Amino acid sequence: MVGNGLTGRSALVTGSTGGIGFAIAERLAANGCAVAIHGLAPADDGIALAADLAARHDVAVAYHHADLSSPDGVEELLHSLGQAPDILVNNAVVRHLIPIEVMTPAEWEADLAVNLSAPFHAIRLALPSMRARGWGRIINMSSVYGLFATAGRVGYVTTKTALIGLTRAVAMETIQDGITCNALCPGSTPTPAIEARITAGMLARGESDREAAIRDFLAGKQPTRRFVQPEAVAAMVAFLCSPAGDDITGATLPMDGGWSAS
Repeated sequence: MVGNGLTGRSALVTGSTGGIGFAIAERLAANGCAVAIHGLAPADDGIALAADLAARHDVAVAYHHADLSSPDGVEELLHSLGQAPDILVNNAVVRHLIPIEVMTPAEWEADLAVNLSAPFHAIRLALPSMRARGWGRIINMSSVYGLFATAGRVGYVTTKTALIGLTRAVAMETIQDGITCNALCPGSTPTPAIEARITAGMLARGESDREAAIRDFLAGKQPTRRFVQPEAVAAMVAFLCSPAGDDITGATLPMDGGWSAS
């Protein structure tokens, strides 16, 4: 099966205690990869999550708590792994969904630090080992909002757009080293925050048809009018890590139900 054959490889997936990040960690573990999951969850919760994942897929899984808002935090995370990963998935994100004139300097700096600087630092720290091994996969999780803008997300739009530039630059610097670097741009996924908005809207309108409410929520966005499932994004990551992905590098891959094409 495409995407298998990762036995003996190791991966770090940042921001992976839930959502797309956890789906990616699960898929890589299912394909035989040892996985480091990362987040800000309490240690007991993270350790339990890692143990469950390890038991279900018979691979090594460890939880790492780290604040990625500073270079020191990123460095501590990479050093805690013992050995730099073969696969690095930069998925951790901060979102401030507010207009620019009410965004504080601290909120702006937090978006830059976690969404853009943390991937930069993780990549620079992981690359020497990848080069030495002659193999590496870097996947940066951008967004459909890395392809175009919308109001009220200035920090998110800016950092997700810049992440695509970082991806291209790293791809060019590693083109002869057996390393690939690509960006994925998912559209709307069923996050807890979005699910809460849909539920609140249904209650306000007295609706009971959840599928219809989802289609209404996605109207004017994703032409498919269905969510992009985290498992589909995870499958794309696994594909990029497989031999089929050897010559895919510097790419920006939308997974948005036709949103960016419309």
